[in-house]
Amino acid sequence: MDERRIDTLWSHVHGLTVLGMLGSYTAAARRLGLSKAAMSQRITELERAAGVALVQRTTRSVRLTEAGQQLVDTTRGAFESIGTAFAGIRDLAATPRGLLRVTAPVALARQQLLPCLPAFLRAHPEVRIELDLSDRLVSLAQEGFDLAIRHTATPPETHVAWRLCGTHSVLVASRAYLRRRGTPAEPADLAGHDCLHYLRPGEAPAWQLVRQGGGPPAKLTVPVAGCLAANNSEALREAALGGLGIALLPDFSAQAALRAGRLVPVLPGWQPQGSFAEQVFALRPYSAHVPRAVQALVAHLRLAFQAGFGA
Repeated sequence: MDERRIDTLWSHVHGLTVLGMLGSYTAAARRLGLSKAAMSQRITELERAAGVALVQRTTRSVRLTEAGQQLVDTTRGAFESIGTAFAGIRDLAATPRGLLRVTAPVALARQQLLPCLPAFLRAHPEVRIELDLSDRLVSLAQEGFDLAIRHTATPPETHVAWRLCGTHSVLVASRAYLRRRGTPAEPADLAGHDCLHYLRPGEAPAWQLVRQGGGPPAKLTVPVAGCLAANNSEALREAALGGLGIALLPDFSAQAALRAGRLVPVLPGWQPQGSFAEQVFALRPYSAHVPRAVQALVAHLRLAFQAGFGA
């Protein structure tokens, strides 16, 4: 096989690697900046040259055959080395540049991440950001994200993790609700209130509360019930603002309403624990090289988050 043919097939092998990782012609084509038809043609040419099927196509998914997986496994290290070397060469320049694909939970992104980005992008005009707002835990490597912002207590050991800030949970309600239903004096009083809780399928709704300040140490688990549950802290905050009950929220969801006096703390002598993580991290799959643009964004977010969190 002549060298020009090998050079062409080398790029096709990279396409096969991306296809195997994403499991979709559409997603692989988007990642590589190709049309779906061009992506399919590359795989067809590669299979013709190999003389064996490399991809198993079904109506719902795309999987590599045993031969295709063997080819990908054999060449993956080479492509990773090329990517690392190229990224290092690009970062010899002092200016961060390039596209950053970032994923973050919806509420955290809307309330804390998005307000930070205009200043960062003005300071780094050669950086572009694609932001995915999703509460699902995506696979960073498989879906091609450079960075994830996560509200978690235990970042995965397979990732580089930068701690951005601490966070805590708060119990809040509107003044109108407390005038109508009364203000709880002890955790047991929550049994007589509508408690707006975060929806976690398969878990009985309960809040863990730890006594703060004076008095003997105490940790209680209090069963709760209410007229509304939701799997989004912004939805719970809006329900609390509407006077529907007492909500347990992460501080970043509650802080603006608390500062404005639209919500007030409930049971301030008790600290909620366990419902939301107490750390916010930036995560990236482990690699020997971290692009300068990623480093710059993490540094910017650490300063902004540490200044902006807390009610």
